Amino acid sequence: MTSTATRAGNHGGSGPPAGAAMEPASRRDPGAKSGVAGMLDLPGQAYRSVVRSASSTPGRLSVIAVGLVVLALLTALVGAFAVQDKKDTIDGLIDHREPLAAAAQEVYRSLSDADATAASAFLSTGAEPPELRSRYEQDIARAGAALAKAASDSAGVPAAAEQVDVISQRLPVYTGLVETARANNRQGFPAGASYLREASELMRATILPAAESLYRIDTERLFAEQDDATDFPWFTALLTFGLLGALVYTQIHLRRRTNRVFNVGLVIATVAVGIAILWSTVAMTVQSVLVSSGSEDGTEQVDVLVRARIAALQARADETLTLVARGGDSDYEEEFSQLAAQFAGPDGQSGLLQEARDRTDGQEATEHLDRARENATAWLAAHAEVRELDDTGDHASAVTMAIDGQDEASAAAAFYRLDNDLSEAIGVARQTFLDDTTNGSRALILLTPGFAVLAVIAALGATMGIRERLLEYR
Repeated sequence: MTSTATRAGNHGGSGPPAGAAMEPASRRDPGAKSGVAGMLDLPGQAYRSVVRSASSTPGRLSVIAVGLVVLALLTALVGAFAVQDKKDTIDGLIDHREPLAAAAQEVYRSLSDADATAASAFLSTGAEPPELRSRYEQDIARAGAALAKAASDSAGVPAAAEQVDVISQRLPVYTGLVETARANNRQGFPAGASYLREASELMRATILPAAESLYRIDTERLFAEQDDATDFPWFTALLTFGLLGALVYTQIHLRRRTNRVFNVGLVIATVAVGIAILWSTVAMTVQSVLVSSGSEDGTEQVDVLVRARIAALQARADETLTLVARGGDSDYEEEFSQLAAQFAGPDGQSGLLQEARDRTDGQEATEHLDRARENATAWLAAHAEVRELDDTGDHASAVTMAIDGQDEASAAAAFYRLDNDLSEAIGVARQTFLDDTTNGSRALILLTPGFAVLAVIAALGATMGIRERLLEYR
């Protein structure tokens, strides 16, 4: 009888093969995690790995190398973006923001001049002078074109959009009233003067305040962007000097460890960062000075001159409307005196004109402003004569003295000379802004790629320098 023996420990072949070793429980990683928990623990594992690596000299050098490279690349990225953003801001001042402020200023000026010109044309006896009619129509057309340009950037600024809506809605009403006044005046109806005064009241009480607010909003936005363009990039400077300090510290650390004075790679990296600091400091200082000069000698000067010109235009409208009212309304003459004191002072030698003159001492606009003060004095003298003629009953002579542009001694001729002087001075100030700000933008040319390249060179130099030391441990 045959029997089959079974090996001990092998019950039906279901157990582990003979000789197979079981992994001791003590050798398993007690901190090992799987799934989502393992993924969440990856940063902690990386940190622990870095700590373990830093316990040896090669490990510490590797950590230092990685830190320098990351800091250099971060500096390259942040610095390049900061410089480019500053250059874009300056270019935006030239191409976008200042032209929009100028458009808002043109709306304000053209509407003020249209009001003054309409009153002057109304005073003319017989046929309306074609030159005055042409000037009025040009003013309205320019105001419309400038308003369309200014409105193109008002969508995101509710206060500006509101002023644009007011002007757009009320300007057709104003021009309609002026046309009604002209039609009545041609037929000799006295109602024409009432329509003209109603039109002027609408312009002064509603349209011009909206135009002034629009101009002020756009000018303040221009000032704000000029301030942004001259701001110092503190975060970029902090990163750059931090990188420079890290490179210097690393070289001192290696010198103490290896007794070697120079590390070529780290020296190259340090020189690259030094050049970046020097270049950016000089370029941004020049840029800041030029943009600030464009603001002070350009934008701020334009603002003073615009306010002087608008005050003169409104005073001119008061001068003619006083004659239209034929002594029936003294408010126009009182406002004329207030506006004259504002832009020229009681003697024509102070006020906004003197402020603008003080700002341009020795500059190109000085000649224009000297002539403007002389013509302001002549206009105030002619206005006094107009009032004397009108007050003594010689209304016809007063009207002639007020609106005859061919007579060099008339109020009209003096006003037109003054307005032309202010226009030329504004043009000079705008050109000063353009020249200085453009030169400020040019100071940053190539700095964006140059800064980035130098920072990358610093990263490569740091890598080379640390790698040279690591090779000594192999």
